[in-house]
Amino acid sequence: MAGDTKKLQPIIVKKIKKGGHGAHGGAWKIAYADFVTAMMAFFLLMWLLGSTTEGDKKGIADYFSSPLKIAMFGGSGSGDASSVVKGGGKDLSRETGQVKEGETEAKKKLYNLKALKEEQRRAERSRLEELKKKVEEKISQSAGLASLGGQIKLDMTKEGLRIQIVDQGNRPMFDSGSAVVKPYMRELLQELGAVLAEVPNRLTIEGHTDAQAFAGGTRGYSNWELSADRANASRRDLVAGGLPEARMLRVQGLASSKLLDAQAPESPVNRRISIIVMNRDAEDAVLKNLSDEEEPPSPPASTPE
Repeated sequence: MAGDTKKLQPIIVKKIKKGGHGAHGGAWKIAYADFVTAMMAFFLLMWLLGSTTEGDKKGIADYFSSPLKIAMFGGSGSGDASSVVKGGGKDLSRETGQVKEGETEAKKKLYNLKALKEEQRRAERSRLEELKKKVEEKISQSAGLASLGGQIKLDMTKEGLRIQIVDQGNRPMFDSGSAVVKPYMRELLQELGAVLAEVPNRLTIEGHTDAQAFAGGTRGYSNWELSADRANASRRDLVAGGLPEARMLRVQGLASSKLLDAQAPESPVNRRISIIVMNRDAEDAVLKNLSDEEEPPSPPASTPE
């Protein structure tokens, strides 16, 4: 019977209540984990933006604005997707990273300088042809200058547009032996100065005389001085008409060294003023000659004893 009594003894189970955090349990851990993950993603994004080139950023922006176009035709930043080597871009020898601009040798652009210079010459000649027409229209439209049309000769030379004002027996530019411009010629020169001011070309002004010896009484004064003085007087009237002073490149007197009518050396047409609107080649040649003249001569080489 004693054994039966032991079997009937009651079993007492004690339940212990857990204290604290009964309201929310472990939910804060989940929220904290989400916060840390978000911060990590944010800093990872910032690092990626900082290490991405401007070209790749533009490529990403272009992709999201027109993804179909970028997918079909490619674009900046899309080299990685079409490359055989992942991440190598256009350089198959690169195992990591995309080839940046400047890392590979840039393709040299070749220009045909001769063709480019010839194109510039044609454009300049066309501009001078337009100037020639404008001068002719200016003279024909002016009642005061129309009567001088026969004394004005315009032609294109290898130096540019040449405007020559020649003498006539009854209507000279200057009195004999004088460098004072006649009033009607002064009007013509000032009108020309206003027209020539509209183009950027530099000018050469040349004074010419006939072959007759200068008959003035001043000792040492000849056709050379007279032609130079006449060229300079013409320059002053061109400037008075509006031509900038800086546009004058050369003013010279040539006396009778370049006759217009070599068969008649004393003909009035040989007494003239030539205004040359120079093209770029002629201007460069003059400037080169001037710079060569300014360079001091190199000292003679010393001879060994």
